[in-house]
Amino acid sequence: MDRTEFITATALVLFGAFVLGWFACWLIGRLTRPTHADLQDLERKLRDTERERDKAIALIQDRESRLATVQAELETAMGGLRESRAEIEELRDYIERKLARR
Repeated sequence: MDRTEFITATALVLFGAFVLGWFACWLIGRLTRPTHADLQDLERKLRDTERERDKAIALIQDRESRLATVQAELETAMGGLRESRAEIEELRDYIERKLARR
């Protein structure tokens, strides 16, 4: 085998390896590429998930609003209870002073 035949054989082997690699890459890409139906299904699931997320956010906001209302009512009730306790103590002191004078 002389030099020209060696270069030609090497070039053919390298070209064959290139073609084989390109074909393998194309085949893997073709087999792993999602189909149009898969993309539509994924998009439908994404829309459904976004809709559920929006419902969950609205529910959380509603509950936070109700919680704020209940907390305000609780503060009002606790304030009224404190005032009632103070008034009860004043009335007890008043009654004790009146009984002590007798």
